[in-house]
Amino acid sequence: MKTALTIAGSDSSGGAGIQADIKTMTANGVFAMSAVTALTAQNTTGVQGIFEVSAEFLAKQIDSIFSDIWPDAVKIGMVSSIDLIETIAERLTFYRAKNIVVDPVMVATSGSKLLSDNAVDTLKAKLLPLATVLTPNIPEAEVLSGMHITSPEDMVVAAEKIGRQYGCAVLCKGGHQLNDANDLLWQESGSRWFYGKRIDNPNTHGTGCTLSSAIASNLAKGYDLETAVERSKAYISGALAAMLDLGKGSGPMNHAFAIGGEFAGEERGQK
Repeated sequence: MKTALTIAGSDSSGGAGIQADIKTMTANGVFAMSAVTALTAQNTTGVQGIFEVSAEFLAKQIDSIFSDIWPDAVKIGMVSSIDLIETIAERLTFYRAKNIVVDPVMVATSGSKLLSDNAVDTLKAKLLPLATVLTPNIPEAEVLSGMHITSPEDMVVAAEKIGRQYGCAVLCKGGHQLNDANDLLWQESGSRWFYGKRIDNPNTHGTGCTLSSAIASNLAKGYDLETAVERSKAYISGALAAMLDLGKGSGPMNHAFAIGGEFAGEERGQK
């Protein structure tokens, strides 16, 4: 069985972060492992608290994984401090990790910054050059490219600019009122659009975490990047189309929509 490691924060409500990553990796047929960067108290209405781990403890988690069950791919989510970013970069370089998917979480959907300027600079200098592929949304792509993105043509220019700067592939995600669900993958060999159907579902908590984890899972299984993105977009569309409705705010998707079998059947008393 292929394996994948997620390095990210915990979401106590289960819709994003480590929990979404593990569900996604499991649903996509790989064995999921985790190195937790922070605990959060959060739900569908917002974040009520954050408790960050130390750099030393994060390094121990990563060492424990690589010294025993080697990950075939690594997904990196939100990392908020300079020390943690540097620790992840140093450990992944030491182990020569492969198939690294970085979801550069820097800007909230609302547009507010989630990382300090110094932390963004460290992310750019230390972590992004290690990536196989980056998966920025429009606001994040604007930060990384230093340009304003207002059209599909701008997405192409920004993705190429980012990719050439950091030496990796870039999946520039549509949405955020631009280009609906269409994503642009830039690689050295060229660009390709992945067209998605806009699903009328307000419960989109954890979509970025889920997409990047699905891509890592498919890379771990040996798919090329284009096929991994194609399969991952199909998976996330299915999870959204299942129309799970939980919580008072923007709720989670149904990561287990395609999981069946003896132990995933009816509730007690139903047949």
